[in-house]
Amino acid sequence: AELMHLTCAAAVAMCDAVEKIAGFRPGAKWINDLVYDGRKLGGILTEMSLDKGGIDYAIVGIGINCCQTVTDFPAPLQDMAGSLSMVTGRDISPAALAAAIMEALSSMSSHLLTDKAAIMDRYRSGCITLGQEVSLHRAGCVTHARAVGIDNEGALLVCHPDGRTEAVNSGEASVRGMYGYV
Repeated sequence: AELMHLTCAAAVAMCDAVEKIAGFRPGAKWINDLVYDGRKLGGILTEMSLDKGGIDYAIVGIGINCCQTVTDFPAPLQDMAGSLSMVTGRDISPAALAAAIMEALSSMSSHLLTDKAAIMDRYRSGCITLGQEVSLHRAGCVTHARAVGIDNEGALLVCHPDGRTEAVNSGEASVRGMYGYV
């Protein structure tokens, strides 16, 4: 329970690293995409294993598109994928970005459990999903709601058309109209 916000914390760290190296701050699409100007720049995948009620391990996988051009992406992705070079108009050093990522993750890990509220406040302030209509894709069913918040564990808080509020902890939440989702 203490690490449910790990993906959000990693997203804040990645945004810090990109800002340091590329000079702009991307937003986060709940829970694990880095986006800028409607294009996905990267993503984060987190896997944890529990052992006898505790964490056995946590793995955070990070991918950020650094130097691609539009034509480097497959045709179906060219309208939604982006890279740091596409945003800045200049080459971005993958080595410099990797160093900034390591520095940002090290900083994040030193206060991951002690400054959880501050980390989550930073995540919320950069989350482009908030205030948007979302499609929730779960168990073969699609429902629509409005993203109204993110709790301190990283769950997306949505308000359904009937006024019911729900915390979404898993599944896919797609911002309607972004990346071609409807």
